[in-house]
Amino acid sequence: MTALQPAIPLTAGDAVATVAASSALADDHRLEEGLEVLRGWGLCPLEQNVSARRWGHLAGTDQERFSDLTQDAPLLACARGGWGSARLLEHPISWKPGWLLGFSDVTSLLWARLSAGWAGGIHGPLLTTLAAEPAWSRERLRQLLFGETPPALEGEPRGGGQTTGPLLAANLTVASHLLGSGLMPNLQGAILVLEDVGEAPYRIDRMLTHWRLCGVLQQLGGIGFGQFEGCDSSPDDPLTTTLAAVLDERTADLNIPVVMNLPVGHVCGNAALPMGQLACLDGNRGSLSLVA
Repeated sequence: MTALQPAIPLTAGDAVATVAASSALADDHRLEEGLEVLRGWGLCPLEQNVSARRWGHLAGTDQERFSDLTQDAPLLACARGGWGSARLLEHPISWKPGWLLGFSDVTSLLWARLSAGWAGGIHGPLLTTLAAEPAWSRERLRQLLFGETPPALEGEPRGGGQTTGPLLAANLTVASHLLGSGLMPNLQGAILVLEDVGEAPYRIDRMLTHWRLCGVLQQLGGIGFGQFEGCDSSPDDPLTTTLAAVLDERTADLNIPVVMNLPVGHVCGNAALPMGQLACLDGNRGSLSLVA
């Protein structure tokens, strides 16, 4: 991965711009709760009207949502996921120095920004999920934004030794739809952490097979799996392969470190991960740590 344009750590008094690049917000209560967490860190959210915007299922027209990304603030914090951010990538985005925070559908923006050579993307809580995060998760995000190094994450080891490489994280479904788009970051030697929600094991199998057929999984230095909420098979269906079996089988021949069940994804306890930062994945110990 080429050298990235660095993001300067935040300090008290820095502005925060709200970005609604995906689905429309149902209300602004959880959004305000998330903004209040940022205020507690000494940050200053700018005025926003994203809660009132609608264009069908989206949080405004493409032009309105695109304009959110052009706001002048050290932190662009995404309000929610759903669907819609990939539509904005049909037009060139003039990325600015700073930070971009979000996950789920925001994967499209995080990966496009990284592929354009910009650091500062954080795969982590949305404004509408931030207040519900446990204290350790909120503190981890604060540490990353303010230039501190958070502790290692622990998962379930699947072997393969240890590797160091640039860190990427993604919603599997959203990232799968970027394959072949020219917006994929360089994954050669990277540590990739994947998560998803509401996808049956056979669909997870189909997507991972697609990645294998494209030769992408074979490029990785290591792979971690976060939480796949609502993705496992029904115990009453003996003909359905379990999620764990799919993840194990689709990565068994890669001969790279693999860690399962990292605290990342559509669960309460969604650990923030800095995109493109050097990290170490230990498949024997089941740990993921950042290299300072």
